[in-house]
Amino acid sequence: MHGAEAAQTATVRSVAHVDVTSISLFFALLAVLGGAAAVAVLAISFVASNAVVRLRHDVADAALPLALLVAATCTVGSLYYSEVMHYTPCKLCWFQRIFMYPLVVLLGIAVARKDRSVRRDVLPLSLIGGAISIYHYQLQRFPQQRTSMCTIDAPCTAKEVEQFGFVTIPMMALVGFALISALMFCLHGAARTAASATPIDEPETS
Repeated sequence: MHGAEAAQTATVRSVAHVDVTSISLFFALLAVLGGAAAVAVLAISFVASNAVVRLRHDVADAALPLALLVAATCTVGSLYYSEVMHYTPCKLCWFQRIFMYPLVVLLGIAVARKDRSVRRDVLPLSLIGGAISIYHYQLQRFPQQRTSMCTIDAPCTAKEVEQFGFVTIPMMALVGFALISALMFCLHGAARTAASATPIDEPETS
């Protein structure tokens, strides 16, 4: 009886391991693609050629729903690791969540209202969250550093997930923050271009 129970437990753990490996690989692939997309979107946000301006406006039209999708994916991913796989979030993980989770609400409302001005509220959250992710990631890479953030129960240097030799959970969060920031910069660039193209009425002369 005990042998059967032990075998069943081992099977469940094996399936869970396969599931988390597959899902982590999926999230890691999204992170790699998202990182490339963030660089591309950021580039077109500041280039002034006519072809790029048209592309920037096309991307800006989809920026809010895309940013919402990114924020929602990051939120679901973090909850999967903590609530399903029972990985204990460290202090830095919680700080990143504090800056990511509100973006789902802000961007969701902005999508419903088609409110592009939300970029002014989103950018501070995404940039600060990204800075925390960078700090967390370098702690993982150089764990010999001393920091008050680490605890024995939830060390900031632990790598519960590592794909392709460099994609860890903080890297996934960093890519999410970076892509959302790039999309907001794209919105800003499109708004600036539209403002500069709007003719200004000259005062009438008598």
